[in-house]
Amino acid sequence: MPVTTPAHENPLALLRQLEWRVRHAVENMLSGEYRSAFRGRGMEFDQVVKYTFGDDVRDIDWNVTARLGEPYRKKFVEEREVTLLVVFEDSPSLHFGSGAQSKREALLELAGLVMLLGAVNRDRVGFVHASPTGNLFREPVRGRGQIMHAAATLLARPAPAPTDAAPEMPWRFLARAAPKHSVMLWLGDFAPRPEPEGWPVLQRRYQTMGFRVDDPWERALPAGESFAAYDPTAGRLVTLEGNAAERAAHATWVGQREAAWQALFPNALSRLVVTTEENRLDALVRFFHARMRAGAIR
Repeated sequence: MPVTTPAHENPLALLRQLEWRVRHAVENMLSGEYRSAFRGRGMEFDQVVKYTFGDDVRDIDWNVTARLGEPYRKKFVEEREVTLLVVFEDSPSLHFGSGAQSKREALLELAGLVMLLGAVNRDRVGFVHASPTGNLFREPVRGRGQIMHAAATLLARPAPAPTDAAPEMPWRFLARAAPKHSVMLWLGDFAPRPEPEGWPVLQRRYQTMGFRVDDPWERALPAGESFAAYDPTAGRLVTLEGNAAERAAHATWVGQREAAWQALFPNALSRLVVTTEENRLDALVRFFHARMRAGAIR
């Protein structure tokens, strides 16, 4: 069952509850798949060596092979640890929630789960909290205690007011906030918008992934009579009649959001969407299983 306690009320209690579930998942369901899903086939090119039977044919350097007349492959240096940078874009639109949890509460739980996974797997974990009132950075650290403290700090961050403007993302800072080849996990609402300036640079520097939480009403407007709802983006109450024009406009918005989402993360294995009604840890386990099966190709 999803956790319904608001994250900011008792973040350490929430994290301890989540930690038990994370350890159970790592021991019984994920095993080494979390780490393998992030590491892929190695990240740092080392040298070209002769190909021997059993080597991965995908590593063959065809230019060197053609020049020397026998097969050679690229050798990579495996990273000894994973550095995970969690980027939480705290938009006012995350206040929305048609059920027991708001999108923000569900997304913070997802962030906490990922940070705890990093702690269990002895990785370095840090975060950037981007808010309309300012940004907070915690550099990547290792160790259960330090990562737990960092996660509690993130979960305790005050929510923006529904009438606040969207946060300004610190893209230039993010490009130097973590070592090269780190995993940059961007969690946000991902409303339709142009690609951020400098995004291709971040994609080359990091393994970029995106996590999003949807409310059921975002996927399909509720059927039935008209009703009033608060629009946190517009900052006002709106009345939905459920007519054909509204449903057509909603379908257009959904299409635009999906197009922008997939443009940011073209590889389906680099993006995850869950609902406020879905078990977030189960969704993470399926995500890592899928990446592992596909060889974690970026």
